[in-house]
Amino acid sequence: MKRVYDRIVDMRGNLLTVLAHGVALGELARVDRRDGLSCYASVIRIEGEKVTLQAFENTRGVFTNDRVAFLGRAMQATYGPALLGRRLSGSGVPIDNGPEILGEPVEIGTPSFNPVRRVVPRHMVRTNIPMIDLFNCLVRSQKIPIFSIAGEPYNQLLMRIANQNDADVVVIGGMGLRFDDYHAFIENAERSGVMQKTVMFVHRATDPAVECLLVPDMALACAEQFAVHDKHVLVLLTDMTAFADAIKEISITMDLVPSNRGYPGSLYSDLASRYEKAVEIEGSGSITIISVTTMPGGDVTHPVPDNTGYITEGQFYLHGGRIDPFGSLSRLKQQVIGVETREDHNDLANALIRLYAESQKARERESMGFKLSRWDQNLLDFSQKFESQMMDLHVNLPIESALILGWQLLASCFQSHEVGMKQAFIDKYWPAAVR
Repeated sequence: MKRVYDRIVDMRGNLLTVLAHGVALGELARVDRRDGLSCYASVIRIEGEKVTLQAFENTRGVFTNDRVAFLGRAMQATYGPALLGRRLSGSGVPIDNGPEILGEPVEIGTPSFNPVRRVVPRHMVRTNIPMIDLFNCLVRSQKIPIFSIAGEPYNQLLMRIANQNDADVVVIGGMGLRFDDYHAFIENAERSGVMQKTVMFVHRATDPAVECLLVPDMALACAEQFAVHDKHVLVLLTDMTAFADAIKEISITMDLVPSNRGYPGSLYSDLASRYEKAVEIEGSGSITIISVTTMPGGDVTHPVPDNTGYITEGQFYLHGGRIDPFGSLSRLKQQVIGVETREDHNDLANALIRLYAESQKARERESMGFKLSRWDQNLLDFSQKFESQMMDLHVNLPIESALILGWQLLASCFQSHEVGMKQAFIDKYWPAAVR
């Protein structure tokens, strides 16, 4: 069957429409231009003889009679040890001035891992960030987003997690990154000494939208290969709203009927197919996914965070430069709290959050000019210490030290009978906290 065609009947932006037969959705094609250069494109729609392709770069210089060769395969990533320490574009091309990456070609966008081989998550991923480790533990094979807004330090938070986790491999997928954010990730990996276990797939804000769509698939395809080769992989994706906006942009160009706020009706499936790659494989490695989802205007009902919340296993709310303890939730934390950690972990975390919530009411009473009781004063003192010693994102403590600090904060502000915890725990841990 003929695989080379020279009838491009329509060009709109990065979309090309070719008259062709016998091609498949997702199939890769090469467009050979008159100037001797080539660009690659992927099939995204088929209507009879009309085949629409999304080019991976600007189509300027492409003529309607240029040759389009269909390659009979989908887009592929390259997997191998040579990936570690490298930076690649969304289409898998090195952008770090290094040599070509040699390895095994791997299909991207494949179905998620066989449920029969999955095991129940039961291992904690340490980050040394008290607001995560103490209150909403990250669990191996979990998929969890960071809900935030533009201007919050969510990329800095991802960098800290990349530096301090105990994963074997870190895969970073950047979508719509500004120049300074892109270089901040590079400088952080080099400065912290984690570059040799890190792989970066980067779509910059000036790159074509289709490369933004490829970044999660490239990152997760490589992560899956590391996982089946007994590696525990942490995948950090930022920003999934940029990914959804790229889907929206392309669907509008294709004249698809829009759904909520202009996003296509497939948005839920588009997000779920990526998040469901999170897995712990029986007798092998694992994939844990932390993503950033920015909320335009702080609107949690926006289609992207709204759909994300149904797919993932909790969320971290980043607000005011801190992880908000009230909006954050890890639905898998009960798998490890008190099992891999100390027996008092759950009771202590609940007591700290309950008293911090009460301290917010004391702040309201103070702001309205009410006379404050001794209890209110103690709550305000506790609130100030909790925010500076626990909530500040610069605090760096292993979980064992965070538990000790939690008891010390309680003992410095309250009497033992005021914290509402089990007497057995108070008898065991309070004396050391007051020394």
